[in-house]
Amino acid sequence: MKKLLLFSLAGSLLFSMVACSSANEGTEPQVAAAGTDGAGISGQSSVQDDESQKDVVKVAAGSKDHSTLVAAVKAAELVDALSNAGPFTVFAPTNAAFDKLPAGTVDDLLKPENKGKLQDILQYHVYVGSLKTELMQDGQVLNQVNGGNITISKKDGKVVINGTATVVATVPASNGVIHVIDGVLVPGK
Repeated sequence: MKKLLLFSLAGSLLFSMVACSSANEGTEPQVAAAGTDGAGISGQSSVQDDESQKDVVKVAAGSKDHSTLVAAVKAAELVDALSNAGPFTVFAPTNAAFDKLPAGTVDDLLKPENKGKLQDILQYHVYVGSLKTELMQDGQVLNQVNGGNITISKKDGKVVINGTATVVATVPASNGVIHVIDGVLVPGK
């Protein structure tokens, strides 16, 4: 009797699975249209989630002091890459840091023909891994996403990158950490 009941339940379960599977045949999964590139496919940055902690891009986009950085990330088409799981450590120059560059530099970098150069500079500001300031050591060298290295130093209790940019604030994000810096890091300098 137990075997008959077991076979009957197994048969019902199998029938239900086949029926559900047949009902879904011929239907395509739906893809959100927001943030698409015209092909019906969208990247990680288009995921709508107002409950979870914001990723590094959304944190920067919410800061009035990082509008130049956000514009550069968009122009370099790095929004989706930086919206992924990470973890990332982003050294984020403020608008005032970009203002210290020679006149016309930012405008020139934002031109479509300079996208590769802009990507190189922005990727020089990103380390793969989540590195808090208390874990940074004087003389520590970090290999950045673009393949270049930055050097950490500690002076008077402050963290300085490449001897030119000081970490002025740290903001956690869902996919890493953002260190706000007062200078733009230039590869090769």
